[in-house]
Amino acid sequence: MTETTIDTPIARLLIVDDEAAQMTALCDVLEDAGYVTAGFTSGVEALQHLRKERFDLVLADLVMPQIDGIALLREAQAIDPFLLGIVMTGHGAVDTAIAAMQAGALDYVLKPFRLSVILPVLARALSVRKMRVEIAALQARLREHVAELEQANKELESFSYSVSHDLRAPLRAISSYSSILVQDYSQQIPEGAQRLLCKVTDNAHRMGELIEHLLHFSHLGRQVISHEAVRIDRMVAEILEELRKEDDSRAVQVRVGSLPDTVGDAVLLRQVFVNLLANAFKFTRHAKPAVVEVGSHLEGGEIVYVVRDNGAGFDMRYAAKLFGVFQRLHNDSEFEGTGIGLSLAQRIVQRHGGRIWADSAIGRGATFYFTLSAPSANDG
Repeated sequence: MTETTIDTPIARLLIVDDEAAQMTALCDVLEDAGYVTAGFTSGVEALQHLRKERFDLVLADLVMPQIDGIALLREAQAIDPFLLGIVMTGHGAVDTAIAAMQAGALDYVLKPFRLSVILPVLARALSVRKMRVEIAALQARLREHVAELEQANKELESFSYSVSHDLRAPLRAISSYSSILVQDYSQQIPEGAQRLLCKVTDNAHRMGELIEHLLHFSHLGRQVISHEAVRIDRMVAEILEELRKEDDSRAVQVRVGSLPDTVGDAVLLRQVFVNLLANAFKFTRHAKPAVVEVGSHLEGGEIVYVVRDNGAGFDMRYAAKLFGVFQRLHNDSEFEGTGIGLSLAQRIVQRHGGRIWADSAIGRGATFYFTLSAPSANDG
């Protein structure tokens, strides 16, 4: 056995060749090239040493007594899965060397050795080893993240259960009893107290809405997405008719452009258009005239759907908050809402592989864009 150490080695090499002279010469040459080497004439001794120390590569002669190069590489990689093997052979056994590569060796070098040949082989092997180590580290981190995500999902399930059963019941009781007091005991309750009870009822109702929307938002991440052809033009027409019926006293000018079909979950995509169009109707409440536009255009193989209004708008400095849960850019006194509609829209669009963004200015309306895939010929 021959072994030498240096301060900053390129890598640690385990060299096994039953011809002592060739093994020693190869160790000396590679040490001069910046490697740390450990040389053995016995494969059994080399494996015993490998169990005690770490190496990056093993160079094994293909034909040896006791244990041949292929068997040595297999046992070495069983000890250290990241250890890469290179076989050494004479010119007359190239076919056998190729068979060794098929059995797990990364490469082979021919005897007699030439430094100009063996150094690139070692560099390539070390690059492969580094890549494999990095991939294994990434996979380990991915497994950790998956485990963390599974744990977070379990905690979210527990939270949803708590919200459903532990919060909504007392909230309903608060709302019901407050309403009973106002309705059945109004003559005994001073007018000021009645107003306070009405505020209790209104806030209990608002909190109930927040809880329902929060549950909807949390369930959305686990909901299975269906993939079917969706008639967007028909869907938008139905939503616009419903919005007009909700407040038939308003005269909203609605302009509908091209709305091509897409592929996705019709129920969820309907929620996106409901949220965006309902916001457009709401925030044009004080506009004279109120104008809402909905259309689309193609961009980079995707359909970009557009919902535009000439309403209150918002300051683009706060656009980063726009899609946050319970984030609102207007006071309740100006425009009602829970601040979760755009969060739901963003989650749905993202789960369909799309993007959503907005452009606006205060007093000049807002335009919302989101992308969905154009249906292919195979989608029917």
